[in-house]
Amino acid sequence: MHIGHFTNTYFPTISGVVRQISALRQAHLELGHQVSIFTQSSHGYGERESQIFHYPTSSFTMPMDFPLIFPYSPNVNRRLPALHLDIIHAHHPFVLGQVALAKARELGLPVVFTFHTLYWEHSHFFPINFPFVQMLVKDVIHYRLRQFLKNCHLIVVYTETIRDLLIQKFGIEGQVFIVPTGIDLAPYQKISQTRLCDRMRRAGGLTMISVGRLSLEKNWHTLIRAAYLVMQTHPKFRLVLIGDGPQRKELEYYVAELGITGQVDFLGKVGFEGIPEYLMAADMFGFASTTETIGRVTMEAMAAGLPVVAVNAAGTRDLVTHGRDGLLTDNNIHALAGAIRLLLDNVELRQEFGRAASRKAGNFDVKKEAQKMLDVYYNAIDVYGRLNKI
Repeated sequence: MHIGHFTNTYFPTISGVVRQISALRQAHLELGHQVSIFTQSSHGYGERESQIFHYPTSSFTMPMDFPLIFPYSPNVNRRLPALHLDIIHAHHPFVLGQVALAKARELGLPVVFTFHTLYWEHSHFFPINFPFVQMLVKDVIHYRLRQFLKNCHLIVVYTETIRDLLIQKFGIEGQVFIVPTGIDLAPYQKISQTRLCDRMRRAGGLTMISVGRLSLEKNWHTLIRAAYLVMQTHPKFRLVLIGDGPQRKELEYYVAELGITGQVDFLGKVGFEGIPEYLMAADMFGFASTTETIGRVTMEAMAAGLPVVAVNAAGTRDLVTHGRDGLLTDNNIHALAGAIRLLLDNVELRQEFGRAASRKAGNFDVKKEAQKMLDVYYNAIDVYGRLNKI
């Protein structure tokens, strides 16, 4: 089978969606399939993979810090028919998602769409932040998303929670398939404890780590404020944040205002290959985001054997079992701080949760996801064939 992924972001951009597409691509290649990626231009980024096709971008970046893509490429238009794709897999409903629909119609191909994020929760990136404007933006997003979903043959979600949400909002029950996401477990099985990162070695104190885009929807202020409360009673406790984004400067100022600059490390972007080592050097994983469709970084933390302390929200609650491999709390700083303190003060509980998290992570193998995704592709081809006979 030849699979064509249309995505607004791919390498060198670092994000959960990019990591997911890359892992799925590699798994399908190992299973003997062909995979092509259609994405943004990389402006000097040396190609490390074959079958990557670029749409031009502007040097101007959008509010989410992603490049502005022009959804037209003579080169792609010329070369696409000769690739003989069997399926088109879209990963964004806008820009190249619309291109994916258009190319599918031209070539007579089915379209599968993976619902990666709660798009309406990103309305804060619109530059006018008045409440009535935000409501209007959310309504427009809902309308455009509804139209897009109706034109896809099958829709992939990671969890039952998100499937139920889409059915409730958009009435697309028959189109939705659950394919639990996976990660490459090999890096977590190879790392030696003697190779842990020097920057994480802090004598006498325990470290909570978190990974993600430094942006408003990830709820970083809640996590940082909870860590600050913990530091009042546990002065050697440290917080390490991996990731970058438009909110970084604001968060650094916030940490300085709280007077905990010396106990919070902003490591910035870390290559995919380096994240397992940082995770395995920490003592627990903290997460406060309330907008996840699946907590990929939480899965990686569990693969590293870390107990999880997180806000009880969609995506996270589908992975973490409260009281077994982590603690889930209400979305407030005092509840989150209390859970962190509980793990700090109870080494046996930390270790028990960590072992349980590691065992559960054995189910997160990307190879299982890749095989299930192939079943979805064949199903979409069948659905497309039946629709064209009507």
